[in-house]
Amino acid sequence: MRASDALLFALENLSSRRLRTGLSTLGMMFGVAAVIAMLAIGTGAERRAIATIERLGVHNVLIRAKEVPLSERNEARKKSMGLSDRDVAAIKEAIPHVALVAPKATVDTYKIIGDGYKAQAKIWGVSYRHTEATRLTLQEGRFFDEWDERSHAQVCVLGAGVRRDLFVDGEAVGRFVKVNDVWLKVVGVLAADSLIAGSGEAGGLAGAGEGDGDIYLPMATLLTKFERDPLEPPLVEIVVKLDGQVPPHESAAVIAALLTQLHGGVDDYQIQVPQALLAQKQETQRIFSIVMGCIAGISLLVGGIGIMNIMLASVFEQTREIGVRRAVGALRRDIRFQFLVESFLVAGLGGALGVLLGFIISAIVAAYAGWPTVITPLAIVLSTGVSGAVGLFSGLYPAIRASRLDPIEALRRE
Repeated sequence: MRASDALLFALENLSSRRLRTGLSTLGMMFGVAAVIAMLAIGTGAERRAIATIERLGVHNVLIRAKEVPLSERNEARKKSMGLSDRDVAAIKEAIPHVALVAPKATVDTYKIIGDGYKAQAKIWGVSYRHTEATRLTLQEGRFFDEWDERSHAQVCVLGAGVRRDLFVDGEAVGRFVKVNDVWLKVVGVLAADSLIAGSGEAGGLAGAGEGDGDIYLPMATLLTKFERDPLEPPLVEIVVKLDGQVPPHESAAVIAALLTQLHGGVDDYQIQVPQALLAQKQETQRIFSIVMGCIAGISLLVGGIGIMNIMLASVFEQTREIGVRRAVGALRRDIRFQFLVESFLVAGLGGALGVLLGFIISAIVAAYAGWPTVITPLAIVLSTGVSGAVGLFSGLYPAIRASRLDPIEALRRE
């Protein structure tokens, strides 16, 4: 039997049982859609985590101030003032293979105004070398330099979101913003895609406040021009950039021992290693992928059972027709081929619709849930390949059963 004849027979048989064919197609469609969506969400999350750790620094160690309960704060400050310049100096002196130590401080804000508009933002005082440790990139202007820091210059760099809020109708560089009671000249604007939201996204990999709703200014300017709570730690974060000659977790252990001694045993800081956090994220992603894979597998199994059922019913309904075809010379392999083509068509249609539904689900997740999704060619090939294989496997038994029907017995059936 020619392939074109088998295809015509299959299309005719399937079109005569549209409801049954449609229900079988649905099972395969949902299974393939689940595979596409699972791979899209998993791949997107993995790429986002990798991008985040690259921005934080593969060889970085993050030290962050930890909130001390108000009832314990006075007693704690007798032993430790929190993260401070003393810690920065000690790390530079005592920890080997350190390429850069970048401290960060902050102040509370009650008023941010620019060009007649108001905005809400976090204010960060950082070193002029901060971009070397965190890989922030500029969209406009420049980052402040060593002279700005030494002269306590009242300059700042805006996050992309703050720029949109304050300067909706023009350029921001060269204009002024008022933070609390201090006027700052805008010298640069950060690129939106270089920032990492500070709300803890990506499974804890985010930096402390690296977001587009931020304003950066020289550390010396923040410490001298703004009022700060003396009971709050002088620094909120220290980024230690290593030279790559030792694993970050080894340096983190040495830093932890050093800070324990400097802080008198007060637990007012936490140390994070982006590489370790990425490993945790990947493990969580692996478990998520396994669960989603099981769900997708069950859906495909249900779809395969549906195809097998429709093919067995088709064999039963076409028993007499099969007998006629065998009587006029059709070979067993011709009968097998016809039913395999039918099952493959059902699976193929379900796979194609499933790919489309998977695209739609991924787009909805990306738009409304805020999850990154990436649909790769591998996901499409894998899902359609699996659906085709399930279709052929599900149609194999009905096809063999049809080909083994005795022509005489088949012709006797009404």
